[in-house]
Amino acid sequence: MGWNSWDCYGTTVTEDEVLANAEFMRAHLLARGWDTVVVDIQWYEPTARSHGYNPDAPLVLDAYGRQLPAPNRFPSAAQEAGFGPLAGRVQDLGLRFGLHIMRGIPRRAVAARLPVAGTGFTADEIADTNSVCPWNPDNYGLNHDHPGAQAYYDSQVAQFAEWGVDFVKADDMLFPYHEREIAAYARAIERSGRPIELSLSPGTDVSLARLGHLRKHATMWRVCDDLWDRWEDVEAQFARMARWAPWQSERGWADADMLPLGHIGIRAERGEDRLCSLTPAEQTSLLTLWLISRSPLMMGGDLPTSPPETIDLLTNDEALDVLWHSRDNREVLRERDLVLWTAGDVDGRTRYAAVFSLADTPSQVAVPLGSIGAGTGDQVREVWTRSDIPHDGRDLRLELPAHGAALVRLTSGPPA
Repeated sequence: MGWNSWDCYGTTVTEDEVLANAEFMRAHLLARGWDTVVVDIQWYEPTARSHGYNPDAPLVLDAYGRQLPAPNRFPSAAQEAGFGPLAGRVQDLGLRFGLHIMRGIPRRAVAARLPVAGTGFTADEIADTNSVCPWNPDNYGLNHDHPGAQAYYDSQVAQFAEWGVDFVKADDMLFPYHEREIAAYARAIERSGRPIELSLSPGTDVSLARLGHLRKHATMWRVCDDLWDRWEDVEAQFARMARWAPWQSERGWADADMLPLGHIGIRAERGEDRLCSLTPAEQTSLLTLWLISRSPLMMGGDLPTSPPETIDLLTNDEALDVLWHSRDNREVLRERDLVLWTAGDVDGRTRYAAVFSLADTPSQVAVPLGSIGAGTGDQVREVWTRSDIPHDGRDLRLELPAHGAALVRLTSGPPA
């Protein structure tokens, strides 16, 4: 659970903006479990802009071809101090510090034939110049038949560990599925001696057949391309998370992507400065699906300038209990515009159900209690509205707005 700079600042986030979000998280969200601050792509690009990437950008690199924070955006990184000072300030707030990195090695390091730290190899010897990202021009992939490829990742992650990095989002890893790159990066983290969480992206078309490999090497992995504040993006996640939810566990987490909520698009890759374009009901449905499917939660909106209603969604204790304490989470019914999910609670007395309407107009829904595993004597509480819902012992009746959802807690009486 944390915040990522991508949805609001794209490639352009600055040190002050990172700290403002960290301080807001410490004051308003940390007590609810939100504890990680992630600087997304191109923190090493001094000329970064919104709406795309600069070709042959003047990336800031050290003598070994490793990315350094651009000092014009991160002043504390001057004189090759790296992210150590910023990570320290974030961690002093009781938070964890994360960063984004692209697969491979910078093309500029290859062109300059920079040495690979700790070896006699140079960047041009270890690069696979036929392996390029289809959407970002900064890097080449690595040739993992060459020992210098692993050495480069080892040196890069060792530097991250020296800075105090707690979380790495490694991009361009999953589409296509770069099996050897993933394994090499995980190996570099292990060799660094620091417990760094590894998140993999972007996840387009990632197959459940990869589950064993993913669990072995990563903490979390995306199951989709970038998700934005469009209902069609949210609706597409129902099928994906239904496929992955039964496998969610501490062994690894399928990631439904960032939450494009609140104030986004400030200097982003997609769209202009705006509040989330999803309706309030759609925002509730999005967060309900992420919770009931136990996806990691990374807030994408700028926290200090997001509406209070957004912060209320993110800090609803009763809703977050579903993320923290549920088990056996699964979709149990999808017919026409109705989608039902259920989950149990570790206490053995509580169950959860999420009721979604995919209809484009408001609807009245009658859900048979048996279809969500409820008993006739169960107490029913809707956690977003914090209200108890009466029922007739047979059906749970709900009025849902267009694309709306209810997240209910079902509590049985005390055991005999």
